[in-house]
Amino acid sequence: MELNKSQLQAVCHDKGPMMVLAGPGSGKTMVITHRVKWLTEHAGVHPAGILVVTFTKAAADEMRQRFVSLMDGRTMPVSFGTFHAIFFSVLKHAYNYTASNIIREEQKQQLIREIIEDMPVEPDNVSEFVNDVLSEIGLVKGSMMDIEHYYATSCATSVFRDIYKQYVQRMENSRLIDFEDMLVYTWELFTQRKDILAAWQHKFQYILIDEFQDINRIQYDIIKMLAGERKNLFIVGDDDQSIYKFRGANITNILNFEKEYPDAKVVKLEQNYRSTQTIVKAANSLIEKNREQIRKEVFSENDKGEP
Repeated sequence: MELNKSQLQAVCHDKGPMMVLAGPGSGKTMVITHRVKWLTEHAGVHPAGILVVTFTKAAADEMRQRFVSLMDGRTMPVSFGTFHAIFFSVLKHAYNYTASNIIREEQKQQLIREIIEDMPVEPDNVSEFVNDVLSEIGLVKGSMMDIEHYYATSCATSVFRDIYKQYVQRMENSRLIDFEDMLVYTWELFTQRKDILAAWQHKFQYILIDEFQDINRIQYDIIKMLAGERKNLFIVGDDDQSIYKFRGANITNILNFEKEYPDAKVVKLEQNYRSTQTIVKAANSLIEKNREQIRKEVFSENDKGEP
């Protein structure tokens, strides 16, 4: 399939930040893989300096396979991976972590069960309660929130705070990390060790992110640090949907991208290859009305208190 005008504009973007707004069926994956090819063949970028980030291992594997197919089977050292996989690589180099340091799901649940044995809680369904607590622990970590400022929904706030603190302490004592720790520890490492951050900035000179609307605060903060002064950040997302809100995904990240990167180029992929033009036109009209209302609310909220 040949690239349309908007897709070609995105693929051939040179340097600096770019935001590609694209709904389902608009050829997002094709744009990302073709852009990687263009960077290596036309912009003179070494493949090892390109990082492509997705949200699931399956999506990363599919992206890699489609890129290899696009390159006629030639393999190149482009990094395709999830946020957690990429950040764990950073931690492996810094702290010598191995897969054995990653706590398994059943271990996490057992740990919470042990912690709540002496707690003033009597849930009707222990398994459900444990899952709710773990979900909240992940939310607190992923949002980089001070536990003293968090008000729990799974149980009394004072009880939850005790559970959280014991969970964190036992994890540290056992030198175990969970998926949220991969993000938090990477953020702390990059914040405290500018030399290590500089080394990874040098390694990944071009960063491409798929499904950007599902990114949460800490993921975005780390990516911005990685992009550094080069700002070669190429994001692809749909500001009308987000499937990871329960993990702290914040749609304002994509809505605020132009404010954080005022020199960013913006391209909209409006041609849909899955639906008829009549359906697409009607849907886009409704979406655009909602999008403008959300933007006004977000920007109005952000501008409060600013001079």
